Amino acid sequence: MVSLPDSVAVITGAASGMGKAMAHEFADEGASVVVVDVDEDGAAAVATEIADGGGDAMAVYEDVTDTDSVESVVEESVEEFGTIDILCNNAGILDDFTPAGEASDDLWNAVIDVNLNGPFHMTRAALPVLQEGNEEGVVINTASIAGKVAGGGGAAYTTSKHGLIGFTKQLSHDYGPDIRANAVCPGAVATGMTEDMIEDLEAMTEGTPAGRYAKPEEIARVVRYLASDEASFVHGTAVNVDGGWLVD
Repeated sequence: MVSLPDSVAVITGAASGMGKAMAHEFADEGASVVVVDVDEDGAAAVATEIADGGGDAMAVYEDVTDTDSVESVVEESVEEFGTIDILCNNAGILDDFTPAGEASDDLWNAVIDVNLNGPFHMTRAALPVLQEGNEEGVVINTASIAGKVAGGGGAAYTTSKHGLIGFTKQLSHDYGPDIRANAVCPGAVATGMTEDMIEDLEAMTEGTPAGRYAKPEEIARVVRYLASDEASFVHGTAVNVDGGWLVD
């Protein structure tokens, strides 16, 4: 099992929000970080922040929905750092709570492509490297409470996150113990993607035990735990980080 200070972590959707928090969390633990995002300037800024803080990071501008693009992520990561130990499939988009009857083909396909096909493409490309050597590779997928219940998103988003949890379980079944695959299921999180929904987030979390929405760093700390050897016997799970939203 690779210790975090000796590891190489590839994080998609890492230019902002939870992905950015994950990148800093892993870098603070001493990991080398590959910051992957379609936002080229944002990815570069995060990598620079890490380097300025004494960490080791590189930015890769790639699209997880494109198979050639994800192959490039793997190739560039291995070329720079020699391997990949941890893959965090975090890139995702919302669907504005659009119900099935109002969802266009374009919206449906875009959400499924980023939220579900993207992790599949990225994981498939990285699997040979994650399985190399005697160390256990780690895959962590950013799902959602919408992967367990209805109401956390619209039809496309909810479907994509249910599918991502299923993908996580099947990865664990097919590739354990060489690969340790888990998912994290955030509830309401204040990120750039949700900044226009702050009032909605506050209303949605009023009835939760925590009584508030999460900060991206709170999700990142759970992801760091799942990647660490402290979680060595945690396989195929979808961990709620929701302030108690699903407590009932």
